[in-house]
This record gives sequence, C-alpha cells and structure tokens, in this order.
Amino acid sequence: MEREITAIKAQKRNPQRVNIYLDGEFAFGLSRFVAGWLEPGRKLNEADIERLQEQDTFEVAFQKALQFISYRPRSVDETRKRLSEKGFSDEVVESTLQKLLDKHYLDDLDFARQWIENRNEFRPRGDRLLAYELRLKGVADQEITQALDKFSGDENDLAYKAGIKKAEKCRQDTKLDFQKKVGGFLSRRGFHYGIVKPTVGRLWEEFGAAEGSTRLDDTGKWSEINE
Repeated sequence: MEREITAIKAQKRNPQRVNIYLDGEFAFGLSRFVAGWLEPGRKLNEADIERLQEQDTFEVAFQKALQFISYRPRSVDETRKRLSEKGFSDEVVESTLQKLLDKHYLDDLDFARQWIENRNEFRPRGDRLLAYELRLKGVADQEITQALDKFSGDENDLAYKAGIKKAEKCRQDTKLDFQKKVGGFLSRRGFHYGIVKPTVGRLWEEFGAAEGSTRLDDTGKWSEINE
C-alpha cells in the first residue's frame, strides 16, 4: 500500500532533521541528508519507508561518530564502543566505522602518532607505558610498534624531561631517598632500568648534589630501584 507525502517540516529542536507527514499525519523523522530527494506529493510504499528509516539510522550513527571524534583524536575501538553504547546494532556500527576509515576520519596509526607526540610533549613516558596505553585504546600491536619506531623520541631525553619536576621536589633528600623516589617515579612512567639509572644519576648531580655534600648518603644501591 502506498502513502502520499503531504508535508515535510523542519524539526524545531534540530533543524538538521525533518518530520515526514504521510496522508496528513506525522509518520517519522529523517535527517535532511536522507530526506533530500523527498517532496510533497511523492508516494511511498512500505519498502520505501523501511529503506528510508534504515538509511536514517546509518546517517544518525555517522553523525554521532563525527561528533565523538571531533573533540580529540579517537581510535577505531574507542569509536566502536561509543556507537555500541548509543544502542546501534553491530551492522550499523561496523558500516559506520568502515565509512569513517574510507574517508580517513579514523586511522589508528595516525591516532598512535598523535598520542605519542602529545605524551612526549606534556607527560613524557617510556615506550613500555606508551604501548600499554595504546593497547587499552584498542590499537593493534603492529600499529603500536610502527608508531613507536617512527614517532617515539629519545628515551634518555624523555626520561630526563619527565624527572625534572620530581627531582626538584626531592632535592633536599638524601642520595638514597632521591634515588628511590625519582627512580621509582621514572619506572612507573614506563622507562626501563637501563634508562632510569643514568637519568637519576644525571638528575642527582644537577639537583641533589648541588645542595651540598655534607648530607649525602652514599650507601644507596641501585638494586633497590625496581624496573
């Protein structure tokens, strides 16, 4: 059975959507994009209506995804989880993700690059922790390895940058306490022992030893600093 479009009216709360009236009664809402080819007087059968509503669901999901990724870079898995939380079916979610990938709005390698560069700039950490964080975002190991190889900075420089504030706070401590606190801090930031040891030594010489030799405790052992 066919029904005739008798009116198409913009929604008051969302002008990007319109209300479709069939045979003088409100029938359903659609995005302007999906409803672009409709006009009063056109007749729709049940298959037409079903197809329009299906297209609208895909369009709504796509717009929700665009809104989600507009605030900051997102991984594919983050976007998948957000769409699922919004109640979209697996079919709609995967189709939307593919569209975003095809348009290069999503790219896990580029996401990993931006994540690494942001961390290096504002909260430096070792490759080990960076890899862990990216895995939590759903980035595949292959892309994590590729991103770290291409975009990760020199870990010695990053460890030094990361440890400066901590070293300043511990400058009045004995050498042993300084080593434990700064070394532990850097270890928790994902730097391995081979980076932590010389970095703490450098920071001690610049911040701790400069406070005077009379209070130094030279009995500290590096074995007490966990990787």
